Amino acid sequence: MPTIMPSELESWKGKEVGVSDWFEASQDRINKFADCTEDHQFIHIDEEKAKNTPFGGTIAHGLLTLSMLPAMSAGCTLGLKGTVMGINYGYDKVRFLNPVRAGSKIRARHTLVDAVEKQPGRWLISYDVTVEIEGIETPALIARSLVMVVVG
Repeated sequence: MPTIMPSELESWKGKEVGVSDWFEASQDRINKFADCTEDHQFIHIDEEKAKNTPFGGTIAHGLLTLSMLPAMSAGCTLGLKGTVMGINYGYDKVRFLNPVRAGSKIRARHTLVDAVEKQPGRWLISYDVTVEIEGIETPALIARSLVMVVVG
């Protein structure tokens, strides 16, 4: 992850700034997410029953894939010199385009969209994030990630 001065943000707009490592969407991870969220729909946890669906097996919850974005963003976004902290400010335009089959690997690509100094030393930075599924052309999801970075 490059560390830059806030004044350099403009030159990074529209550029890919990082790609995460691959993360496995294991059945164990899916089951734990189902337990945490109490979303035990069979397409996520019942491997036998899910074989008879158009997916051919269990799939990760879309929200599980979305919830992996902080882990998939670590080290893949721009660092600002003097950063005190970064805060997840939310997501815009989240779209689930393709189910993630249990056992698949996913990773995220980050492209800087915009950076606005909302208050002195407080930068609202937005990234377009695409979550790819290893070996599959259509991504799992796309989203606009918003991060508030406090620079001291």
